[in-house]
Amino acid sequence: MKFLDETKIFIKSGDGGSGCVSFRREKNIPHGGPDGGDGGRGGDVVLEGSDQLNTLIDFRYKQHLKAGRGKDGMGKNRTGPKGETITVKLPAGTQIFDEDRETLLCDITEAGQRIVIAEGGDGGHGNTHFKSSTNRAPRRADEGYPGSERWLWLRLKLIADAGLVGLPNAGKSTLLAAVSRAHPKIGDYSFTTLHPNLGVVYVRGSEFVLADIPGLIEGASEGAGLGTRFLGHVERCRVLVHLVDGTTEDVADAYRVVRHEVDAYGGGLSEKPELVVLAKSDSLSADAIEEKQHQLASACGAPVGVISAVAGDGLTPLLDRLLASIEAAKAPDEVSEAYAP
Repeated sequence: MKFLDETKIFIKSGDGGSGCVSFRREKNIPHGGPDGGDGGRGGDVVLEGSDQLNTLIDFRYKQHLKAGRGKDGMGKNRTGPKGETITVKLPAGTQIFDEDRETLLCDITEAGQRIVIAEGGDGGHGNTHFKSSTNRAPRRADEGYPGSERWLWLRLKLIADAGLVGLPNAGKSTLLAAVSRAHPKIGDYSFTTLHPNLGVVYVRGSEFVLADIPGLIEGASEGAGLGTRFLGHVERCRVLVHLVDGTTEDVADAYRVVRHEVDAYGGGLSEKPELVVLAKSDSLSADAIEEKQHQLASACGAPVGVISAVAGDGLTPLLDRLLASIEAAKAPDEVSEAYAP
């Protein structure tokens, strides 16, 4: 299945049914009076979050979504049935923007969340509604009210506990494949990963979701290399894992390039906890590892882990630190929910 994180759709709620002009006709009741029923209400368009989806690819082939029209009213004061409501399933983490691509209408953050994005039109009144002491045989009935229609932009930002960031070919996909059952594309060239990948990591009886974000380049925060779309997927991560290729000549500069783009993007990324890791240690000598680890620690001002995803070295300590960081990041949310009124 292909990954698609942004698309445009057209939605239309159902029109209301028209009212009915009818008169009661029964034996021995010569003046039965009006009995035209009202039209049915048009169907709504409802957005619902789903944990069974992680892409918007379905909307590449079906962009027009329309709810059912309400049925017309009928005689004997029968109201027309309501039009069929359509429920649009979206991956959790989808933002819905107006046609201008800037006005945020709603945000689907969890599975089961439902939002009525377009209400159906009301049904028209039948002639029973207009009877009075001075107008005993009204021949008036209203047409149904039209539903609403609009174009929407859907933008998916993956929901993960931790996100892997770094320059292209830093070893992010290799790490994801080593610690989870995900099977991202891996190659010995830059930009092997063209879309985010998710994997579930199991550590000491606990589990968390790890996202592999495509490599960032200089200018990513301004859109270079589709960087803004890739950085958007990191917004919902609780912890960042910054991988630096140990075979890079200047590891400190490689760290600064990515860190600058993360800070420049905004969206609260600069405030997220970060674990800095020196990758591909299997390609370095012990002296080179020590030297580059020291350079990287000086650049980021924090302890630096050393791993080799290929050889499996250093993965257990990294996952333990990552799990502890994720649990610490979740703690404020749990406290706020516990004390919520």
